Amino acid sequence: MTKLFHTDKPIIGLDISSTGIKIMAIDIKRWLVLGYGSIDLDPIKVKESLEGNSTYLADNIQLLIKDNIIGSLPSDHVVIGIPTSRSYSRTFNLPVKIKKNLKDAVELEADQYIPIPASTLYIDYRIVERNKKEVTVLMSAVARTLVDKCVLAAENAGLTVCMIEPSMSAVARLITNTEYGQLPSVIVDIGPASTDIAILDNDAIRVTGELAVGGNTFTLDIASKLSITLENAYQLKVLDGLSAGPRQQKIKNSIEPSLQQIIAETRKVIRYYNERISDDRKLEQLLIVGSGSNVPGIGEYFTNELIMPARVASPWRKLDFGKLPEPTKQLRSRYIAVAGLASVRPGSIWE
Repeated sequence: MTKLFHTDKPIIGLDISSTGIKIMAIDIKRWLVLGYGSIDLDPIKVKESLEGNSTYLADNIQLLIKDNIIGSLPSDHVVIGIPTSRSYSRTFNLPVKIKKNLKDAVELEADQYIPIPASTLYIDYRIVERNKKEVTVLMSAVARTLVDKCVLAAENAGLTVCMIEPSMSAVARLITNTEYGQLPSVIVDIGPASTDIAILDNDAIRVTGELAVGGNTFTLDIASKLSITLENAYQLKVLDGLSAGPRQQKIKNSIEPSLQQIIAETRKVIRYYNERISDDRKLEQLLIVGSGSNVPGIGEYFTNELIMPARVASPWRKLDFGKLPEPTKQLRSRYIAVAGLASVRPGSIWE
């Protein structure tokens, strides 16, 4: 790809999901947050915008930039993050001799693994490991329609799109820089409506899994089981959670069925990695991220269930908000993916 005149401009992250948009700019030399903001969205209207001609997404990106930024954005050049659940990622091994025809081999793998025609996808790949006999290839694919709609919405909002990637790749980048991500790690990204699970190994996502359980599910579980309002249920979730206290058992009983679904999918992803990919490398840690990670005691719960060191990721120890007011503790976790997007080094886009 040819370098263009704008590659030296700062990059800002723009994370788009069915429930909201987040934006952030970081000076990665100092790990200083220059500006950030978010806006909640109506999932039904987002779907209409991505599948039809609605300007809802572009209108809200404009609104976010105009009225909801804390600090400032030094550029209009963005890296867009899209939901991991809307992408396909896979690692596979190929003999070294196929390296010359790598593009054809990747397309063949896509045809076999992805349940929609390769002609409807944007497919990218890179070699993440190699030895004398084999190369390990990481492939990512996203529906062309989704990418085109997100790019169009950003451009209609006055932005220039430099790169698009699944949000889990952005999370992995941030964890690699701030949370000992060089260790083989399990990432559990609990979003509002769904959870993505991935194995990060050697700076690359190796396996992914997902399920339709998220932080909002926990709130609904508590409200239903305890017969209280959603607002009170949310307060119980983020203030008491699974920490020791008089309400612990009631809250745990309420959300444990949903937590066990996440645990079961995590075990499945770990088993796949151990049996097919690990090459005897041991998983060292489990990191919980996303807006649904704001449940006190959730790290200890995962540690006990999976017999593996687990904790809620806290990249904010390295990321400095400087003089900007920080997001509240309960809301900080929603910015992890967009912080990963904002930490892309401009030169790496063209590698």
